[in-house]
Amino acid sequence: MNQSVLIGPFTQILPLDALPVKGALTDDRLHLIEAGGILVEAGKIKAIGQFDDLYRQFPQSSIQEITQKAVVLPGFVDAHTHACFAGSRALDFAARNSGKSYLEIAASGGGIWRTVAATREATEAELLSKTLDHINAFLRQGVTTIEVKSGYGLSVDAELHMLRAIRRAAHESTATIISTCLAAHMLPRDFTGDHQSYLTYIEHELWPLIQKEKLSKRIDIFIERSAFSSETSLIYLQKARQAGFSVCVHADQFTTGGSAVAVKTGAASADHLEASGQKEIEHIAASKTVAIALPGASMGLGEPFAPARALLDAGATVAIASDFNPGSAPMGHLLLQASVLATYQKLSTAEVFAGLTFRAAKALELYDIGSLQTGYVGDFQAYPTYDYREILYSQGRMEPFCVWKRGQPHNIR
Repeated sequence: MNQSVLIGPFTQILPLDALPVKGALTDDRLHLIEAGGILVEAGKIKAIGQFDDLYRQFPQSSIQEITQKAVVLPGFVDAHTHACFAGSRALDFAARNSGKSYLEIAASGGGIWRTVAATREATEAELLSKTLDHINAFLRQGVTTIEVKSGYGLSVDAELHMLRAIRRAAHESTATIISTCLAAHMLPRDFTGDHQSYLTYIEHELWPLIQKEKLSKRIDIFIERSAFSSETSLIYLQKARQAGFSVCVHADQFTTGGSAVAVKTGAASADHLEASGQKEIEHIAASKTVAIALPGASMGLGEPFAPARALLDAGATVAIASDFNPGSAPMGHLLLQASVLATYQKLSTAEVFAGLTFRAAKALELYDIGSLQTGYVGDFQAYPTYDYREILYSQGRMEPFCVWKRGQPHNIR
């Protein structure tokens, strides 16, 4: 029999419950529990409320006492990362700061292909070690669920190499890892054929092995001039859906077209959207597809931010993710990026926290995380403050002093 554990008292609990998954949010809709407690059993939340009330109601529970000021939030969900890779793109960063564009660097042999070369040379043990380092850094920042893409292999063997490393990382890490196959990241320079031929190759040679080894349930594609057209991507994603995969899309980063494909194929998310205009915004808002803003890429490339304010006002579901990768978004600090996005896009605290938790969970089609309520997984984090508003105000400087994963404490400072 699992022993229940009562954790608290917390100065404030921000459960982020009873909030809509779509549209704008004002801070007066946030539900706060003062002097609260969380009762956890078998890794899930059994009860949440006033600490003293829970103490009386569940006298047989053990107590995990919190003796300092503490504001509790659900664990963050980073729904878009490229955390499995080898090598560095410092040369690309320097070139961008010298005036070259992302697309110019890619055309000259840098960009994604530079990382592909390094990742192909790395052993599975090296990839595993690097990926675990990145995941553990996220966990220390309160990110308890992390999506990790392949896409730096770009051949059947090299993609399997990455996906196996990601699976091993999922088994060895405390965090929950969701793997995504991004073999359609770009046309490999060493592939003898056109874009459609490459996608057919991936479909016939890689997908069956992914399903046989249960390496991923998700397929992604980069729709852009430097990658794949809307027309070929539509066919690819439709076939992925028919094969039983969930799909998501790198969409509208530099040019539009990708978000329309995402909506048409019922993609779980359309990610980036920096180039989206009013037509694209309305199209996404009318769909079930989650719009994922990636402020780290905007900061890394010096590009505009995704129109998060307009998307929310139009009624879209907006999540915020780090896009952590070695090229365009090497920072990997989700809370800092979200705080900056909030400043430039005028997002409420409620909208930011929703975008980092239950709305991001929807992008991964997970429905028992991202909120603190009975029956949900016991993933939460505590910050050393009396007021939840201090967390975004600190713009990433304040980090959690403890992170609970399935009710077990980690990272106590």
